[in-house]
Amino acid sequence: MTLTKRDIVVRISEETGLIQTQVFDVVQKTLDQIAESLAKGDKVELRNFGVFDVKIRKARVGRNPNRPETDVPIPARAMVKFKAGKEMRAEVLKLSPKK
Repeated sequence: MTLTKRDIVVRISEETGLIQTQVFDVVQKTLDQIAESLAKGDKVELRNFGVFDVKIRKARVGRNPNRPETDVPIPARAMVKFKAGKEMRAEVLKLSPKK
């Protein structure tokens, strides 16, 4: 199952009694602020949830699977990395199959 922004808005609205448009505005502004901070290269830390950080991947040489003899240069680029917080990691680990 996939959790969408709309699902989040509906759940928060039902739990708090706030109007969905108000909740949507708050959720959207939160996501906009996170994206804006990351675009500036800042780190975003949400306690007990996780940390978003911008990392620069260095340039490298790739291979085209259809023509392996040809090198394909891949330029350096910025990427968003996410590291789950301690509590989230613990909850997700509960999904691991038992051996």
